[in-house]
Amino acid sequence: MKSARIYQRPKNAMQSGRARTDQWILEFEQQTTQQADPLTGWNGGSETTGQIRLAFPTLDAAKAYAEREGYAFHIVPAPAKKLKLQAYADNFR
Repeated sequence: MKSARIYQRPKNAMQSGRARTDQWILEFEQQTTQQADPLTGWNGGSETTGQIRLAFPTLDAAKAYAEREGYAFHIVPAPAKKLKLQAYADNFR
């Protein structure tokens, strides 16, 4: 049985916006380990489900899809959002 994890898309660290952070992502977990290619040294394997990411508008929609398709899943809770309040004048202290 394939297993998957469901998590909420985090905020992009390189930008200040919060676009698409309300989406929930279903990502399949690797069943086998990747092997290093002896010629190039790159990691690879024969399992392609690790390349699939499905986006859903709500957590319930992601859970319903996983249950309908028969996937075992676990939900990774989103970390608590911390606000760092500072004034512009703090840059010059």
